[in-house]
Amino acid sequence: MSARAGEVFDTRRAVFEVEALLAAPVPAAGPTVAEGEPATGEWTGTRGEGFALVPLWEGEGLTGAYEPEWNEAVGTGEQHLADLVGELERRWGPHRRVATHVPLFRWQAGEPVPPLFEAMLSQDCYGDLAVWGPLDTGDGPRWIGVSVGHSDGDAPLVMVAAVSDRPVTAPEDQRP
Repeated sequence: MSARAGEVFDTRRAVFEVEALLAAPVPAAGPTVAEGEPATGEWTGTRGEGFALVPLWEGEGLTGAYEPEWNEAVGTGEQHLADLVGELERRWGPHRRVATHVPLFRWQAGEPVPPLFEAMLSQDCYGDLAVWGPLDTGDGPRWIGVSVGHSDGDAPLVMVAAVSDRPVTAPEDQRP
């Protein structure tokens, strides 16, 4: 799925990569483009109007894994995210949670969703975001988010970081 498959998670490396993403430019306009490793095509990031999204870590595939192994893998991914969120909270204070279920349902129904969520969902990154912002980067306000999740029980967990030059909020659920 991503070029991060097989890498050991390291919180310090992940913090460094999140901070580098926050400092890097994001496209002001243009189409959303997913990028891949030249040799393998594995996903290395997505950039679109006002945002960038990169994988930070990918767990093992869960094909054939059942309750004990599956629960352990999910717990490991959630612990990695908690460790990263804890370090980022020391830098930027408390985060806020941005749920992905409403964009997911809209996307599955063929309805438009914000480009950042469309990019996440296109890479099977269905986890809720821990978001900070606006943060002053000297280049204008930025929002940064991290998430871990997967699309189904067999897919590997993938941790991502997203940066945006506009507020990161999920569309409201407007069901009656």
